[in-house]
Parts: sequence; C-alpha cells; structure tokens
Amino acid sequence: MALVEIRDVRKSFGTNEVLKGVSLDIDEGEIVTIIGRSGSGKSTLLRCINALERVDAGEIRVEGKTVRTDMRDLRQFRQRVGIVFQAFNLFPHLTVEKNITLAPVLTGKASKSKARQLALDVLERVGLAEKVDAYPEQLSGGQQQRVAIARCLAMAPHLMLFDEVTSALDPELVGEVLKVMEDMAKQGMTMVLVTHEMGFARNVASKIVFMHQGKVWEQGKPAELFANPQTPELKSFISSIK
Repeated sequence: MALVEIRDVRKSFGTNEVLKGVSLDIDEGEIVTIIGRSGSGKSTLLRCINALERVDAGEIRVEGKTVRTDMRDLRQFRQRVGIVFQAFNLFPHLTVEKNITLAPVLTGKASKSKARQLALDVLERVGLAEKVDAYPEQLSGGQQQRVAIARCLAMAPHLMLFDEVTSALDPELVGEVLKVMEDMAKQGMTMVLVTHEMGFARNVASKIVFMHQGKVWEQGKPAELFANPQTPELKSFISSIK
C-alpha cells in the first residue's frame, strides 16, 4: 500500500474546477516533485493532502486513512503530515527556539525541559544551531525558511509537503534551502514538493509529476520525463524552462 493514495480527486473554487480527477500514489521514502505551469492545480493538491482544503469528489488516503477536513484527529494528522509554505510564517516576537518548540510543547511531544534540546537537534539538521536564540528579523530569508523547515521537523512528521518554498527567496539564498531538502531526502524523509527548481527535480526527485489543466498529465523518473516527454504539453513546458 502506498503511503499516500489519491484517487480521482476533484476540487473547485466557485465555478473554477482546479483539480479535474487527479490520481497519484506516493510511496514511503519517495521524493516526488510536482511541476507544471501556474494554475495547473499543484498547490491545491498539496493543500488537499494536508486537509487544508476539502475535496469535492474522490478520495485521499494517507497511511491507509481517509483525509477529511472534519476528521476528529486532524491535529494529530497534521503532526504526521507537515507542510512548509513559501511564506515563512514565523512568529516575529518569539526566538527561533520558541518558534520551533511551541507546537511540540503544546501537543505534549516534548516537555519544556527537553524543548531546547529538541530545537538544537532540528536546527543542527538545517545548519542553524547557532541561531537558537535569534529572532526572525535577525535572519536572512533563507535562514528563516530553514527555521520553518526545522519547526516542521520538530513534530517528527512521516511526510513533508513543500509548496514553492524557494520562490520568495533571493537567488543566492535558494541553494542553502535546497541543500537542506537534499539532505532530508538522503535521510529517507518522504517528500512532495511543488517547485520550479528544475535542477533539484532532475537530480534529487525519485519521481516527477507533471500537472496540466488540473490533471496529472505525465509522471515518471526524472531522466525519462526530461529526455523523452510523451506529450506536446510537457515538451513545451520543458523547453520554456531551459
């Protein structure tokens, strides 16, 4: 059984149908990169997987359990399925340590006495242990995004979703965030990324999913898809980003 099973999922906003019958499997340990033009439904699909959006039809199952926005254990579910956004969403009045440990302490995942060590552990993973007492305004955009990733890691998720996490960063800061994600991939974290970083998609992803007009248009291994696109739409997309 796949870790994530998506079956014929549809989602509309008013009269605009954004997802038009999406089906996809994500296996444990896979690094799945979702690519496609703006408006193809990529970010909406991620939000549906995390139960931030209700699906209109079809089904999403994570670890065998149907995902719904009204599930009774929604908080516990989101501990297992973390999501990192383009906006860092850090609390400006809290230190890096407090930003990271707030949720683990509130949910009982970590005691107050062990919270600082937890913060140091996850900051070590993203290369920022020395910033544990800093405030967000004292960090660069790339560092803030790495703290946002560390905050997600502190909840020990089984699956991490990344929605265009580098698109708001200056070009020279993108590499440091991608390096963190590459290291996480090497450590076996199951990850689904919506990104325009084609180098990462080619070199790190185990599977690429090309979405077009609200559907999964093509999917496969990076080398196969980039070398031999099967549809004019993917061929056009690849040529537009070279």
